[in-house]
Amino acid sequence: MFDEINRKKAALDAARPLPKYTLKSLREKMLLEWIYNSNAIEGNTLTMNETKIVLEGITVGGKTMREHLEVINHRDAIQYVEEIVLKKDPISEWQIKNLHRLVLKGIVDEYAGVYRDQQVFISGSKRTPPVHYLISEKMTQMMNWYHDERIRLHPVVRGAMLHAIFVGIHPFIDGNGRTSRLLLNIELMKDGFPPVVIKVENRFYEALDRSHTTEDYSDFIQLVAQEVNYSLDIYLRAIIRNPETP
Repeated sequence: MFDEINRKKAALDAARPLPKYTLKSLREKMLLEWIYNSNAIEGNTLTMNETKIVLEGITVGGKTMREHLEVINHRDAIQYVEEIVLKKDPISEWQIKNLHRLVLKGIVDEYAGVYRDQQVFISGSKRTPPVHYLISEKMTQMMNWYHDERIRLHPVVRGAMLHAIFVGIHPFIDGNGRTSRLLLNIELMKDGFPPVVIKVENRFYEALDRSHTTEDYSDFIQLVAQEVNYSLDIYLRAIIRNPETP
């Protein structure tokens, strides 16, 4: 699959710069799907259309304030992701905490951007995250791994493993899943890939759990690779259909 991904990525690079309005519509499409699916995975009950309405500044009746904030916060966090991508800086713990602060802003302010100070459990997982007093040490280990391996690894592998390792640490009280998917896309987008959407119907939790219990990340990397392939197809189809493209 990586040969196919590299071939499609090369085709996308050859077509750059993409037509302005094509790029704008692609960004809006991916933004909506990213926000909807990432929140839905965590239990948000807003539909895709309702998520779009909230992004337009309209309140949806019968939905909680938290569900509305999760949409707005996620949009703000993605804007921050885009700023990080433009600078192409390596990810830092400071950036991770800033991302998380945006994700939980107005929802759990006291823990927004702050490592947890108590034990948590992951629903449906066979693995218990490390105790809270080991989080700083585990995050330092993750960042050391990232800085040592980031140049050597394919962006898809690097992003997928960063996502999985971060979720295994579960450093925050809440918002770990959303933050991990933001980190995944930072790594992909910095290398010129379109953002990927881990879909709510995708059985990615099973692959994640296997990676944590066996320390074999291959299934999860393959799942992410499939989504990267799908996103590349969306962009390439848009280019082919656009009459502005030479």
